[in-house]
Amino acid sequence: MESVDVEFVDLTFSVPDGRGVKKILRSVSGRFLSGELTAILGPSGAGKSTLLNILAGYRAGDVGGALLSNGRPRDPRHFRRQARYIMQEDLLQPHLSVREALRLAAELKLPPRPRARKRQAVAHAMEALGLTAAAATGAGELSGGERKRLSIALELLDDPPVIFLDEPTTGLDEQSGAQCVEALRALARGGRTVVCSIHTPSARLFAMFDHVYVVAAGACVYRGSVPHLVPYLSHVGLPCPTHYNPADYVIEVTSLEPADNIERMSATLEGGEGYRWRPPSLGDALALPLVDALDAPDALDVLAPAPALSPAHTTPSRGAFAGYRQGQQAFSAPWTTQFRTLLYRHLLQSWRDKGHLFLKIAMYFFMSLMVGLMYLDFGHDGSKTIFNFGFCYCCTIACQFVPMLPVLLQYPQEVKLLKREYFNRWYSFNAYFLAATVARLPAMLLFNSLYVGIVYVMTAQPLEPMRAAIFLGTCLLIASAAESWGLAIASALSMVNGMFIGSASTVPFMLLAVQGLGTGLAGLPILTRVAMHFSYMRYGLEGLVLAVYGFGRGKLQCPLDEEYCPYRHPKQILRETGLEDASLLQAFGGLVGSYVAFRAVSYVLLRWRLSTSTRYPTIAYVGRLIKRHFR
Repeated sequence: MESVDVEFVDLTFSVPDGRGVKKILRSVSGRFLSGELTAILGPSGAGKSTLLNILAGYRAGDVGGALLSNGRPRDPRHFRRQARYIMQEDLLQPHLSVREALRLAAELKLPPRPRARKRQAVAHAMEALGLTAAAATGAGELSGGERKRLSIALELLDDPPVIFLDEPTTGLDEQSGAQCVEALRALARGGRTVVCSIHTPSARLFAMFDHVYVVAAGACVYRGSVPHLVPYLSHVGLPCPTHYNPADYVIEVTSLEPADNIERMSATLEGGEGYRWRPPSLGDALALPLVDALDAPDALDVLAPAPALSPAHTTPSRGAFAGYRQGQQAFSAPWTTQFRTLLYRHLLQSWRDKGHLFLKIAMYFFMSLMVGLMYLDFGHDGSKTIFNFGFCYCCTIACQFVPMLPVLLQYPQEVKLLKREYFNRWYSFNAYFLAATVARLPAMLLFNSLYVGIVYVMTAQPLEPMRAAIFLGTCLLIASAAESWGLAIASALSMVNGMFIGSASTVPFMLLAVQGLGTGLAGLPILTRVAMHFSYMRYGLEGLVLAVYGFGRGKLQCPLDEEYCPYRHPKQILRETGLEDASLLQAFGGLVGSYVAFRAVSYVLLRWRLSTSTRYPTIAYVGRLIKRHFR
């Protein structure tokens, strides 16, 4: 595949700001060439991350101007297959080793055959990014620099010609940052276009870049080679002091007096794309005209050249990863391979997270002991029938909250990883969603069996296989529906908002579950009676009560010290609670329907979250209204 030059002309982007709009990018133009390592530099809020998101295709809609590839209008779908976007946060699977993470990525990103080529691509990626020594180390135990290089290696497996990175050196020390930039230079030397935003690089790191694009207040104030930045600043009347880091200085002069300096610098660059700063010779370095780089030879460096690559970072050729893009469709791996690999990754992650696994087991064990002790031996006691009904209601609450709260806490982080991998075309969304759904079932069955096995025996419920199976199945369906409701909330909200909304939203389900019990439904408003049909907890309560007292159960024992047991006949408690005509088929149908509905909601919301365009205009419009009026 040919190399790709990324170009953009008169790029504009605005966002709503109160009742008006705020311009983030103001007619910026530029060209990033293959074989070069380019840095997008600028002060905070200048628009460099927005520019990078637009160039990578991560942000779409409301963007003006032209995006080009090799001088031709860009086909967004085709460019998505060529480009990879490595975000600032290193989102990795912490319980997979470096080699395992790369092998699973190769299964997802590369064609199924031949497998030897996959192993070769994994080995080349580890060697090119200096990760061979850490091949057996878990991703959660890597240093900051190794995590960043692993993030790059994962996207390098299918040999993309264009790589975008958002502030790859943020959070790294000087040495780790230098190693990361060295690796990026090596990738660019292999014929790739490597573009990254960077925040206040040191002089050493700044000198490693081939090309720099400086933005301030949404405008381009310099585009050209790194060595020519200092003469350019002198030309516009902003001479860089001796022994001053040029990167720090250009950010300083565009931050302190932006109205004057930015206007002067951006005016100097007028003339359209292709203009770069180049002194005609070393002897006339201060003449400082602007020349068209498309028609002129490469400029001579007027500063010291960038440090050479260390032996550990040899330049990886394009051929080391080649051979996979030929005939590449939307995804390289078949759908079945994607599903199988993602399911294996989910299960492996869950099994290796021993701390979380043991914590959940301990939590379910402790909760079952507490509930069992509260209702000890109530199941066969005819004088405590009404309290045993409370036990069934307590089980519905336990099966609701315990599965849902961990989802609200953990899933927003998983969504971030999903956004990165889905945007970089690792797998289809349907394969991920189905694999994630299936992977949750074994743990759900295990934990609910542990809970029911303890409380059912401790509370002396009828030891009949059919009743025990109905009780367990009902608890399992309640927990599955509650988890699906948590997934729907966590798919659209952050962890903090999701925890609040998730906890508060369960209150209506709990109240509707016991509406009309003991008094009947005749006196309830019509809206309440309709809403009751949407409470999965009511269906769950019906299923648990029928498992304990339905299907013709005989008289309960009345203790000798009790003179009267009004509810020793199971039909009496069913009649008093209004569940005499309840149907197990209806209860199971309501729970299954709630599970499917909540999963469908989470599917749609997650699809909308992953979309880079206005795929769901109604949801996007409502979101803009909320941002505009409730800032």
